[in-house]
Amino acid sequence: MTTTGMAKKLHDNILETIGNTPMVRLNRIPKGLIAADVYAKIETVNPGNSTKDRMALQMIEDAEQAGKLKPGGTIIEGTSGNTGMGLAIAAVVKGYKCVFTTTDKQSKEKVDALRAFGAEVIVCPTDVDPEDPRSYYSVSSRLERDTPNSWKANQYDNPSNAQAHYEQTGPEIWDQTDGTVDHLVVGVGTGGTICGTAKYLKEKKPSVKAWGIDTYGSVFKKYKETGIFDKNEIYPYITEGIGEDFLPKNVDFNLIDHFEKVTDRDAAIMTGRIAREEGIFAGNSAGSAMAGLIQLADHFKKGETVVVIFHDHGTRYLGKMYNPDWMREKGFVDRKGLTARDLVANRLKASLVTIDRNDTVEKAAHILTEHAYSQIPVTADGRLVGSVNEGYLYSEIVKNPDVLHGPVEGIMQPAIPFADISTSVDALAAMLTPGSPAVLVRDFKLDATYIITRWDIIKALA
Repeated sequence: MTTTGMAKKLHDNILETIGNTPMVRLNRIPKGLIAADVYAKIETVNPGNSTKDRMALQMIEDAEQAGKLKPGGTIIEGTSGNTGMGLAIAAVVKGYKCVFTTTDKQSKEKVDALRAFGAEVIVCPTDVDPEDPRSYYSVSSRLERDTPNSWKANQYDNPSNAQAHYEQTGPEIWDQTDGTVDHLVVGVGTGGTICGTAKYLKEKKPSVKAWGIDTYGSVFKKYKETGIFDKNEIYPYITEGIGEDFLPKNVDFNLIDHFEKVTDRDAAIMTGRIAREEGIFAGNSAGSAMAGLIQLADHFKKGETVVVIFHDHGTRYLGKMYNPDWMREKGFVDRKGLTARDLVANRLKASLVTIDRNDTVEKAAHILTEHAYSQIPVTADGRLVGSVNEGYLYSEIVKNPDVLHGPVEGIMQPAIPFADISTSVDALAAMLTPGSPAVLVRDFKLDATYIITRWDIIKALA
């Protein structure tokens, strides 16, 4: 492989260091599994430690040229953290203010990093529809309307996002591989990275395949394969940086050859393996991309070159995927013995009883009593958004019997966490706490969901 020309020795500001990131061969994880040569595009060396620096600067400079972003203005954006970091760094250099909205599922490290650059960060609930006024999409749009001299970057629909990767990431990969690249593997969130890069590479070499990595709980894969936007595909997931519950304009499905879904558990475990086995401190979406790569192993032939984008840095996930206690709490551990599959092996059906958030509390109480349940998931348009707990429901009815006639949403508690069917029983036991008395176990191959309680664990261990 060749490298680009001599790097500039002195820079006028930090923004000039964006791009020209290294390509590194992956040796241990693909060994014996992937016949092709696998390289990681290490985007973590950008000043904001992610690939989002590229498009953040492009969006700002394009907005300046179009007169949409004026001197002294305020940049507003809904972000999972990395785009916000890129925007915040550019704002410091260029003299803008920043107000960001994000979701409560994002790591604390991401929020703290944004605030370190002087940005204001508003944390919004994850488990609401994009059009809900509480969502981080809606709140950012309202802030733009209410804030004088402001501009919303709108990374999901802003064409400058994909354009940055068309002009930078694609040419870099082409040059670094001497044009031998055959496959591009990228986690898909806004779609800018994979689509901008794939567009350039396919123009240079039409046989290049773009493999989009999706997560369970996201709509991308089914939409690509069927053209159907299915809200029933949407439910809470832990993986950060990829997947969506809507269709961003930057996701050009014609440029993505295939979507591969990766479970939260597999992504989290692989994230740690990248650090331990390849010596690269990468983030959660890199774990998803590598897990997806392994799942797609049969598509990569000897003599071919595969490039995987490592989107962001591991420091964003010190409290999550790199925290052993958090991994155990979520059931993301590799242990042998009894698994969730053993607990549900003798169940005749996997139909999950749920209740809509607009149904009455009285109906929820009836279902709990009729089925002898201790909790029941709450849905909105087929999506799991919360739960009703028997103990909490009882205490609320005792305090105010009239609550029976109100909607379930009024006494709804957080959604029951998900675990993969292969999760060990001891890991499931660790996930069951007073605040989370049940776990939903998902068998993705059978498209089946089961609910596990303490009694299931006791029966298995007795």
